[in-house]
Amino acid sequence: MTEATQQFFATLPARAPEVLRGPAMGTLRIDLTEGHRTEHWLVRMRPGVAEVGQGAEPGDATWYCSVDLFDRLATGRAQAIATTFRNESTFRGDVVLFLAFRRFFPSAPGTRDPREVAREHARWTR
Repeated sequence: MTEATQQFFATLPARAPEVLRGPAMGTLRIDLTEGHRTEHWLVRMRPGVAEVGQGAEPGDATWYCSVDLFDRLATGRAQAIATTFRNESTFRGDVVLFLAFRRFFPSAPGTRDPREVAREHARWTR
């Protein structure tokens, strides 16, 4: 497992109050594969709370991806939904958990909120 992935999972509980505002409740199991080895992460989510652990227990949903891909997601170099559309990762179970979890990933480096860009543009045109 990469340092970025370890750090990502370590920060989830502290970031949960700002990220998990909706009604998502349940356990997402994340299976990270590298060669013939699989790491199992469990993220138990409820509004404002995320508990992280490791184990192969079943979850309400399971997301499968490679260690390398997850590293790119954790550093903002890939987007979770796009990777599932391209079949680089797969998912089964309660899709609400996946949609809630993806909000923990950072935006791509250099990405700016379009509302802030519009505000700046409005200041320039005055």
